[in-house]
Amino acid sequence: MVKYQIAAVAMCLFPVVNQAQSTGAARQDRPNIVYILADDMGYGDVSAYNENAAWKTPHLDKMAGEGLRFTDAHTSSSVCTPTRYGILTGRYNWRSSLKKGVLSGYSQALIAPHRMTVANLLQQQGYQTAFIGKWHLGWDWHFSREATDMDNLSKNQSVDFGKPIENGPKELGFSYSYGFSGSLDMPPYVYVENGIATAIPTDTTVSVEDKGFWREGVTSPDFRHADVLSHLTGKAIQYIDRQADSGSPFFLYFPLPAPHTPILPNTEFLGMSNANFYGDFVLQVDHVVGQILAALEQKGIRSNTLVIFTSDNGCSPKANFKELGRVGHHPSYIYRGHKADIYEGGHRVPFIASWPGTIQPALTDETICTTDLLATAAALTGVALPDHAGEDSYNLLPLLRGESYPKPLREATVHHSIDGQFAIRQGDWKLIMCAGSGGWSFPNTPQDLEGLPPIQLFNLARDPSEKENVYQQHPEKVQALKALLIKYIKEGRSTPGAPQANDGPEIWPQISWINQ
Repeated sequence: MVKYQIAAVAMCLFPVVNQAQSTGAARQDRPNIVYILADDMGYGDVSAYNENAAWKTPHLDKMAGEGLRFTDAHTSSSVCTPTRYGILTGRYNWRSSLKKGVLSGYSQALIAPHRMTVANLLQQQGYQTAFIGKWHLGWDWHFSREATDMDNLSKNQSVDFGKPIENGPKELGFSYSYGFSGSLDMPPYVYVENGIATAIPTDTTVSVEDKGFWREGVTSPDFRHADVLSHLTGKAIQYIDRQADSGSPFFLYFPLPAPHTPILPNTEFLGMSNANFYGDFVLQVDHVVGQILAALEQKGIRSNTLVIFTSDNGCSPKANFKELGRVGHHPSYIYRGHKADIYEGGHRVPFIASWPGTIQPALTDETICTTDLLATAAALTGVALPDHAGEDSYNLLPLLRGESYPKPLREATVHHSIDGQFAIRQGDWKLIMCAGSGGWSFPNTPQDLEGLPPIQLFNLARDPSEKENVYQQHPEKVQALKALLIKYIKEGRSTPGAPQANDGPEIWPQISWINQ
């Protein structure tokens, strides 16, 4: 069972804001923020990123052509839950109590209630804030009898769905919330609006294999897997319409359940990609982005809205790489690996920022991370982050506005795999502190790993596909990167500031390379 621990320094997390920065006049100039997070969508699945893509993503391509397209953007983890933790807290996921893997639909809340999030920071600055979509960060259900094995994707049916959840989106700063607890293939299949289930489950959905895969579990009468993406999009558009009419600035965090399994494109998208169901589902995601942009246009607020699109990690093998390969499509583009891996295909993702009139059309190879949203939101609203918040978050605002900034933006970036393996990237160099993928791709079994070097060093400028391990040729680079990674781990932060405490069990003494 995953439980959070609140470090002593995590109390009183919220900053004191200069009152001159909180006037109504200042707020009128603050943009709305819409953050669209695809689920398991690869770098090469957006045609603006892949000249050999088997399909065209017209809405994302248009957004990229009118905004800033990042070619070196990374998630903080190569799987779902940890990346979502980093997006909202500005903190690397392995600093939480979850040191590897993901949560289930029954797991307890991962984010400590007093930790600053993007939502409560913006809420304090007069923003209306909403979460609509896939949560997958745990929240506290009320169990009618003792519950066991909640974090192992149990089909536990002891929840009292008539009682409100606790330690969910509301407690973390969201004024409005609507969504479900885990992934679309994890029970319980229940919508929760503002902490209350919209319907009590009356049935148990049986597991379905292959592309429509989901696990057996309780299901509400208003929850139909094939309709979830369209249903959530409708809710998001309704929210935009309401907020545009209110005149208050708003933040919409819109984490999609697609193109993650179950791969269930609507009928109108079937066959559209000329590839497979996964390609069709990607095109439905692209259509959703187009619907959100159109809603902003129709309400006359597009020019005052920062829209960010990205993915929570690389493409999953459930997309069927063999099928996609037959039509010349590679979801990871030229990069090695896929979802779950420490290699680039696990965590290098499409990242597009659009804000008409403020962000000029451009392409950037600046290395960024999805943890950078908190510091960026703070800069947008004139708030200085305290030392005990956003420990791994860098401000992207100068980059978005085309202003000068000290380069590189980030000193270095830490990557993390589903198995809890680490890598660190600085400039062209990437040091991986394990022998294999750290995830699902080759090499990952004891047999695969036998005889391999214990670490991997790649120069991504010369070898973007991570084919040649050059750790023996550059011992000084290995030592420098390793020392920086250990510093980041032990000091509880990778940004300038006072050292902080990590949460959860103290596992670092058990990691051999930290103590060598």
